[in-house]
Amino acid sequence: MKKYRLKNGIIVIFDKNSSKSVAVEVMFKVGSNDENKKNAGISHFLEHMLFEGTKNRKDSRTIANEIEKYGAEFNAYTSENRTAYFIKIINKRFEKALDILSDMVANPLFPNKMIEKEKKVILKEINMVDDDPKQYQWILFQKNLFEKHPAKNPTYGNKKTVKTFNRKIINDYYTKHYIPNNMIISVVGNIDKVKEKVEKYFSNLRPKKLIIRERIEEPLQTKTKKFVEKRKTFNSYMVLGYKTTSRSHNDSYVLDVIHSVLGRGQSGWIFEEIRNKHGLAYQVGVQNDPEDDYGIFAVFAGLDKKNIEKAKNIIMQQFRKLENINKNEFEEAKTYIEGNYTLNMEDNFQAADNFAFWETIKSALLANNYINKIKKVKINDVKRVAKKYLNKNYTLVVIEQA
Repeated sequence: MKKYRLKNGIIVIFDKNSSKSVAVEVMFKVGSNDENKKNAGISHFLEHMLFEGTKNRKDSRTIANEIEKYGAEFNAYTSENRTAYFIKIINKRFEKALDILSDMVANPLFPNKMIEKEKKVILKEINMVDDDPKQYQWILFQKNLFEKHPAKNPTYGNKKTVKTFNRKIINDYYTKHYIPNNMIISVVGNIDKVKEKVEKYFSNLRPKKLIIRERIEEPLQTKTKKFVEKRKTFNSYMVLGYKTTSRSHNDSYVLDVIHSVLGRGQSGWIFEEIRNKHGLAYQVGVQNDPEDDYGIFAVFAGLDKKNIEKAKNIIMQQFRKLENINKNEFEEAKTYIEGNYTLNMEDNFQAADNFAFWETIKSALLANNYINKIKKVKINDVKRVAKKYLNKNYTLVVIEQA
């Protein structure tokens, strides 16, 4: 893997392989955590708007057709800390992907007609998420888990702010954050002269003063928190979890191992106990999300409301069981991570996104050191970290059958 910095501040990451495809991801280090109460959801709104026409491509269909006529894939996503746009295409069309992506980020038009149209689309998206308990449970969980950190706010913002967005608000935010010195371009595939080709399409972008988000000191949780929202559903949905630590902290790697023990596939402890042994849930899993200045570890399940307390007790028992984990269980957790990580990195898009993610944390070079960090985790680290983070001071949210 190679890493370059262009004169205008763009960081270019390139990993060469023998694939017949190439993935190109343009990532901006901006997301919903960079917003305020007045513009909540604007990063996500901009994710949509960059597909809505440029000086050279008049509308979303033109952009989509120019990508899809080559059999290529394209998409985008917004998180709390990142906004990314990617194209996966055959190798000989690499420069076409660069041409389209550079046009999208450098020349968006933000036509008023499209802004009003996209408001309707995003309001429908908010309704769709809020209607789906499997998605909404995470909105409810993060809202109640965090007290001060902006990660408590949903990425899509809220209906009130979305309705206020106009061309000036959108353009002001775009010109502040969508700048080359806030940009990562990650390329994975069998391509030559990547730096020169990226420079050809992106060197005309001019850097500006970078706005650094104020870091919020999230208070430690010192007691159990429980929140219940009643709905007319056939199932109840629960998430039980914790604030943990950032990706740059060594404990985050230990939590990866714990996640593997508890939540890998159908052999993880949580799935085995809640679904296989007790038949309490169909959907059950574990989520571990370490980010640049916070972390989340949580167990989720969809089940009958009469079984929520039983499931909660089983989850807590599995957390305590970690303090007596045996060597074989510990080693299997690490070999799972090595295999899963290696397989994911064989997908060019997954690899490109992973390299860009690590660059937002500190450096893309850390991606190639990830397995070594996992191998260095000791069994006593698992016991220590389980006791430290997975304690009685959890947050539990329930969407309960009315």
